[in-house]
Amino acid sequence: MKTFLKTILTLTLLSGFTQAAGNDYIKLPTVSGKTIHIKGVDNGLEIPEYKGKVVFLEFWGTHCPPCMASIPHYIDMIAKYKGKLAMLGIEVQDTPRDRLKVFADAKGINYDVVAYRDAGAFVEYIARRAGWRGGIPFLLILDPNGTVINMQVGMLPQHVLERVVDELLSKTVPSSKPITPKAKTVTKQTKPAA
Repeated sequence: MKTFLKTILTLTLLSGFTQAAGNDYIKLPTVSGKTIHIKGVDNGLEIPEYKGKVVFLEFWGTHCPPCMASIPHYIDMIAKYKGKLAMLGIEVQDTPRDRLKVFADAKGINYDVVAYRDAGAFVEYIARRAGWRGGIPFLLILDPNGTVINMQVGMLPQHVLERVVDELLSKTVPSSKPITPKAKTVTKQTKPAA
């Protein structure tokens, strides 16, 4: 916790909205053994593992009451929007990875969870880029293209989150039906007689 707060206090001295340097992905190992790759882009984040899905990226803590209250909502929503919604929870109160895995299993968490010690550089990047000062829960909502459409400090009710997901999904063109442009008919014109 002290390391996290110290990092956030240091980052509040920085100004501006910055991009990730280069084309490298930040690799985040989850407590379940997966690796999530994230790269900053102009209007959001590129996350190949979540391509085409609405993404909730939440910075949270195991000792944060509103964070704990949000967990059942996210579990329900991941089940409801199976394959259309992805969730990545970055725990920022420095719970060790092994204890965080036990916690996630005990709570029945069905989404990706990453420990702070494995995500420090990414947390710093988001703090700089979003102007986030460390209040949790802190939620970023990304549309299926990876564009950040909302940043929220504090818990949002499940019905509000579902409304956002429904709206974002209704604007998405199904990937199974590609859009093909109609061919134009071109007619040869003759020169008018003079």
